[in-house]
Amino acid sequence: MDKALLVLLMIRERGEVRVTDVSDDLGVARSTAHRLLLTLANRGFVAQDRVTRAYRAGRVLVEVGLSAVGELDVRRKARRHMERLAAELHETVNLLVLEGAGSRFIDGVEGDRTLRVTSRTGLLLPAHSTSGGKVLLAELPDDEVVALFPDGLPRVTDRTITDFEALKAELRSVRDLGYAVNHEESSPGLDAVAVCVRDHLGRALAALAVSLPHQRMTQGYLHMMLPPLRATAEAISRDL
Repeated sequence: MDKALLVLLMIRERGEVRVTDVSDDLGVARSTAHRLLLTLANRGFVAQDRVTRAYRAGRVLVEVGLSAVGELDVRRKARRHMERLAAELHETVNLLVLEGAGSRFIDGVEGDRTLRVTSRTGLLLPAHSTSGGKVLLAELPDDEVVALFPDGLPRVTDRTITDFEALKAELRSVRDLGYAVNHEESSPGLDAVAVCVRDHLGRALAALAVSLPHQRMTQGYLHMMLPPLRATAEAISRDL
């Protein structure tokens, strides 16, 4: 238990660690360090980078931090940027975080159009059914995503993805594009596009989403919204 906490403190200080780092710093064999990291990874406290193979803060550790203080800080820092984006696009802007297998709407600013999406603050929806949830799920390895849904992918609307292979393909696309979309997957008549809000190490802390009526989500409108959406997410990240 004590060694596991020391590993988490190392990650807090360094951002990421490797097996050799844990072995050297804790004075244990590399096999012991590897088992310790695997145990933490299996519990979601750390996650291994697919490219560098280093370990960083995992989903559970990020969730604990957000629920303690980070979520409040993200909301506070993001608010003025969200208000500016909503005024620029005249559409509703939401801030979401992962909460288990769900995406929690932690703040929202409504657009000023007569036909608009209302604020969903406080709502918890299956993460795979929202654009914000999908862009955050895309930060996780596929096996971790599958493990979040032991009973399968729940259907929210007729357009919700309920097949794991289809979801994996969708998340691969999200990783390539850098954004996620929701076409009536969480609510009939509602579309959305989302990008990640990241910390100084590039780790996703939350998702910033623009929500709008389905009939307004044309391909041209989507590509018009993306630059200010991305710029706003980057501005929030800088403030954090």
